[in-house]
Amino acid sequence: SLEFLYLGGNFITSIPPELAKLPSLRYLVLCDNKIQSIPPQLSQLHSLRSLSLHNNLLTYLPREILNLVHLEELSLRGNPLVVRFVRDLTYNPPSLQELAGRTVKTRNVPYAPSDLPENLVRYLSLASNCPNPKCGGVYFDSCVRQIKFVDFCGKYRLPLMHYLCSPECSSPYSSASQSSTSQSESESEDEASVAAHRMQKVLLG
Repeated sequence: SLEFLYLGGNFITSIPPELAKLPSLRYLVLCDNKIQSIPPQLSQLHSLRSLSLHNNLLTYLPREILNLVHLEELSLRGNPLVVRFVRDLTYNPPSLQELAGRTVKTRNVPYAPSDLPENLVRYLSLASNCPNPKCGGVYFDSCVRQIKFVDFCGKYRLPLMHYLCSPECSSPYSSASQSSTSQSESESEDEASVAAHRMQKVLLG
């Protein structure tokens, strides 16, 4: 009948799978340890509402964590997976030259080689279109990198790099994956909806 278990700050390196035998457990605190992985058996804690894992050595979370149907709070700050996640989201703002170049290209401002220095004409020719058709923007040096998993021949999930013009821009699914009704994309959508429905608060920092 145990509902609250605090094991924080004990230099624990692994979580015993036997914790899954506590069906009434609602709050599990494992912060400030040396934990490197989460056993899939924890997905059997169907009463769990809060899981504190901050300040550990986690580099990934098991897929089974989505089975924690009542989980409302997940604390992950201070783990390598969060540090890498935040670092990958780092976005360098566009320079004034890039902002001007984006304006020229997106608004189709007419110009000729005789109007601008040769280096600026060459710079404007390097504009890349944002892959989001709803955006219609361009970028030069400043962009956001995003990994997108798509199906290949229905057998493999390939990670493809997308370059977006800004953090506010979201990448669409490729036409190939739309025509093939990619299972991996639908799985991603399902996981996202499940996560949004079940996890009301995820603490990353």
